[in-house]
Amino acid sequence: MTDLFPRSAAYDEEWVNANRMGPNVLWLAESLAERMTLEPGMRVMDLGCGKALSSVFLAREFGLEVWATDLWIKPTENWERVREAGLEGQVRPIYAEAHQLPYAEGFFDAIVSLDAYHYFGTADLYLENLARFLRTDGHIGIVCPGFRRELGPDDAPDYLSWYLREGAYSFHTPDWWRDHWRKGGLVEVTCADEAPESDAIWQEFIPHTLPDEQAVIRDDAAGERVLTFSRVVARKR
Repeated sequence: MTDLFPRSAAYDEEWVNANRMGPNVLWLAESLAERMTLEPGMRVMDLGCGKALSSVFLAREFGLEVWATDLWIKPTENWERVREAGLEGQVRPIYAEAHQLPYAEGFFDAIVSLDAYHYFGTADLYLENLARFLRTDGHIGIVCPGFRRELGPDDAPDYLSWYLREGAYSFHTPDWWRDHWRKGGLVEVTCADEAPESDAIWQEFIPHTLPDEQAVIRDDAAGERVLTFSRVVARKR
């Protein structure tokens, strides 16, 4: 996939697979970076960073200062990966829950969230809570699993029933996310689309997940192709 993700192709595949917590997060980060302005020295929160692979990637590729923020992975574990990458001066692991972030208001130039925002960001008031940590004219960008059409309780393909029970009801279309973020008037949405590499990202994920999820992804690719990744970027007013 060097043609789709040339930056990510330079990273050790074994390192990525040993530390992955879902779809290839370097690919998600590279896709998001296509629609965000990321400049050296910018302060960036990587919200829900998991094992900090995306934080390492963003710091190294774009010269960013990254606050690798996660609840599931302890900062000591992430600090070891940061040190191994030689990025002690650029990546700072932080242990925090998405609703209790320990940052100063207006501190960040940008906030990114990769394969995580759908776990907490569907609530109507969450963006208002998060945006206060972003400076005026700063940007927030997410890439998360999504659907090509909104699914109601009675119109989902049968093969998705297991996935929906496992939490995929938090997946939404890019248009849903655009409307969701526009509710409070806090941000101007500058991008809300399907990541153009979505099919490749799902297919690459198949060997790295559970058999039931593998079956869902394969059935979707052979059928309606509802699964995608929603890519959304907005500027704080």
